[in-house]
Amino acid sequence: MDTNTNKEPQMIALENIESVHNTATEAARRAEADFVAKHGEMAYCGFAWVNVPVKASTKLGRALKTVGFRKSYSGGLDLWNPGGSGTQSMDVKETGARAYAETLEKFGIKAYMMSRAD
Repeated sequence: MDTNTNKEPQMIALENIESVHNTATEAARRAEADFVAKHGEMAYCGFAWVNVPVKASTKLGRALKTVGFRKSYSGGLDLWNPGGSGTQSMDVKETGARAYAETLEKFGIKAYMMSRAD
C-alpha cells in the first residue's frame, strides 16, 4: 500500500525547476521549428499555453511561478506561448505547447496543452 499522500511529483527536486523549464522550452522551440519547416505557418490564428493543475500555494506551484507560470482563470497555473513563438499560427503554438507539456510529464509533472482560436 502506498502511504505517500503527497500529490506533488517526486521525480524532480523543485530547486531544479529552472533546468526542467529550460529543457521544456527548448523542446517547444524545436517542435515549433520542425513544424514550420515541414508545414509552414498555417493561417489559422490562435493561442496556446500549458496548464499545470496545481495550486499556486504548493511547493510546486511556487516553483513554477518562478519560471513564468501564472494563476489560471480556470484553475491551476498557466504558461502562455512556452516556445516563445512570434507567429500567430495556432498550429505552431499548439505544437510547442504540446512539446513543453510532454517534457514536464517526463519529469513527473502533470501538464496539459491548451489552446483557443483568436
